[in-house]
Amino acid sequence: MNANFNHANRFGLQGRQALVTGSVRGLGWEIAKAMAEAGAHVIINGRDPETLADRVEELTDAGLTTSTAPFDVNDEAAVDAWFNSQDTAPDILVNNAGLRHRATLGECTIEDFNRLVQGNLTSAFSLARKWALGRINSGLPGALINITSIAGTRARPGDAAYTAAKGGLEALTRSLAVELAPKGIRVNAIAPGYFATEANAAWVNDPNVQQFVEARIPAKRWGRPDEIAGAAVFLASDAASYVNGHVLVIDAGMTINY
Repeated sequence: MNANFNHANRFGLQGRQALVTGSVRGLGWEIAKAMAEAGAHVIINGRDPETLADRVEELTDAGLTTSTAPFDVNDEAAVDAWFNSQDTAPDILVNNAGLRHRATLGECTIEDFNRLVQGNLTSAFSLARKWALGRINSGLPGALINITSIAGTRARPGDAAYTAAKGGLEALTRSLAVELAPKGIRVNAIAPGYFATEANAAWVNDPNVQQFVEARIPAKRWGRPDEIAGAAVFLASDAASYVNGHVLVIDAGMTINY
């Protein structure tokens, strides 16, 4: 008996465009590379033209298709201008760009708080809104992935602004998922745990933090940035066609360990 199964093909992103914000380094860069390898035309986003050019060169040298979106996600006018310059909004949007600032309640000013909320939540809403309306107006489905954090549902001292912003991003994911599903748009999130990115370099090299990692994370190590990439490809692909409003935690079991 012969049967034709196409499950493996459903994990591919061939023929699609994917805009990954904040994708010149860290988790965003790994997600962008993985989506390009899965067949998508990846649009690299960042503010520095030289760095953007370097990343495009890396992908094209590898035989992958790419272009750039040189705007600051916090500049609403620049975001609008870029989307208005496109024939259609990309099939996939990954809201990865964000800010990190650890400060105690006494050290965190109102300006700091507002900046973290703007950089991690308001900008994501702005992009999601512009992108989703573009897909809807064109009568096209799509996939949106918000990169949140395990801080979205848990907390540590001295991190109120970031925790509030990421908690809001999880709530936004749920809200958009139920509103946009009838239009054929799926909205999910990825909540990374401890990943050894450039932004966490000081923590990665801190012996006290390493002791914490070994005590709390069952795998007893930091995550490699590339270890987030497969989850993003999955959530963007047809293999996840019935996955909506989900927050996929990638933390090697840290948040289930007590």
